[in-house]
Amino acid sequence: MFSQVSRSSAISSSLKTTTTLVTAVNKQFGAPAKFEQTAGEPQLAKLTTDTLNKFQPKLFCVQTKTGISTAAQVRYAHTDLQVPDFGYYRREGVKSPNAKSGGTEASRKNFTYLVVGAGMVGTAYTAKTMVTELVSSMSASADVLALAKIEVKLSEIPEGKNMVFKWRGKPLFVRHRTAAEIQAEQSVDLSSLRHAEHDNERVQKDEWLVVLGVCTHLGCVPIANSGDYGGYYCPCHGSHYDAAGRIRKGPAPLNLEVPAHTFVDEGTLVVG
Repeated sequence: MFSQVSRSSAISSSLKTTTTLVTAVNKQFGAPAKFEQTAGEPQLAKLTTDTLNKFQPKLFCVQTKTGISTAAQVRYAHTDLQVPDFGYYRREGVKSPNAKSGGTEASRKNFTYLVVGAGMVGTAYTAKTMVTELVSSMSASADVLALAKIEVKLSEIPEGKNMVFKWRGKPLFVRHRTAAEIQAEQSVDLSSLRHAEHDNERVQKDEWLVVLGVCTHLGCVPIANSGDYGGYYCPCHGSHYDAAGRIRKGPAPLNLEVPAHTFVDEGTLVVG
């Protein structure tokens, strides 16, 4: 590779010109050589392209550029570089440099759109699968889901009795109410209740009451068929509930909680 830069000036005639030849990597020119102008030769002012060319080695591919009030540059072109052929990767419609590519533009765009669309569909499906698996990994296991619901055989609970079941670690009260209890609870004046709820709002079937056996005061377990109102009584702090699970007396602020439940048939209750 060769490179020489010189600038025209008033003292250029007194400067000594030295040019260095460096061999290229893939050409064996031998050791670097220096071309010097001897003292006996006339000093030439390096002001023009013709003058600059006289100081260059007589080699091929030499180009000298100069201009007014600009630096003069000598560039050597590398014609031994092989340009790679990318024809294998080009489409048939654009291989010829003389043919117009507009005729195959639509087909080439359709192919590109098809590839991009297929890639987007695959990406969306992969993302959906990953999100589904992630959410599924955080959901409850099968044994936990099995404990989330409880099935109660109503035929095992006689009329007027209350049975206690364990559901999600809490006591569950299922009460088979008598006709007298149903009539008494439905006739209660709502204005006299601390937490006003009608009996119809707390039961799906009049004869069956389903509540959690947890006192709303401090979480104690009330006693069934006790208290001043014949429903439930919490002896810890004296909270009295009626046969609809509504607070009637004592420090408890709310009625007993009614969990989500469904009557599958006449003899089966599913809670949860």
